[in-house]
Amino acid sequence: MSLRLGDTVPDFEAITTEGPIKFYDYLGNGWGVLFSHPADYTPVCTTELGRTALLKEEFAKRNVKVLAVSVDPLDKHLGWRNDINETQNCTVDFPIIADEEKIVANLYDMIHPNASATATVRSLFVIGPDKLLKLSLTYPASTGRNFYEVLRVIDSLQLTAKYGVATPADWKNGEDVIVVPATTTEDAIKKFEKGVNVIKPYLRYTPQPDI
Repeated sequence: MSLRLGDTVPDFEAITTEGPIKFYDYLGNGWGVLFSHPADYTPVCTTELGRTALLKEEFAKRNVKVLAVSVDPLDKHLGWRNDINETQNCTVDFPIIADEEKIVANLYDMIHPNASATATVRSLFVIGPDKLLKLSLTYPASTGRNFYEVLRVIDSLQLTAKYGVATPADWKNGEDVIVVPATTTEDAIKKFEKGVNVIKPYLRYTPQPDI
């Protein structure tokens, strides 16, 4: 059964390029991004893992740990990692799970038979400190993911969880946010000291609270 937003994500143990891990222990009290790849030595995935490695500091400052998964074996992962480092001018030092038995792939419903009966689709999961699923995205094998969008979504998730706001279309860190319907305008004016801009009774903006 596929995971839905708000579900508790499954814990698992796995062999990775960084040694054995237990997923919950690896995440600790922070956020996590788990993303899958159809196979090693594939061009789109090579660029994706490289981009993730180059964004290491961006993930770290958001208290996010990343790890990738493919159904290929560990020795193949290690060889591929060398290629990624060479071609993408990076250092991949996050775990790549060797999921030969498809344990993680099946736990997270990463095998979509109409796309491939054997390989994982390009799925990505954002997991909160409470181990609940906050976001899931699935891309076809031909389309590389936008990891700046992943960071943007994490910014929104962390902000909205802390301050009880929402973010509008195309929002970027630093821009105005939306007062959620559960907060009355009267309460919003008290809560948000930077002011509330009422466009409609249901559409109210306030400057981002944490800047």
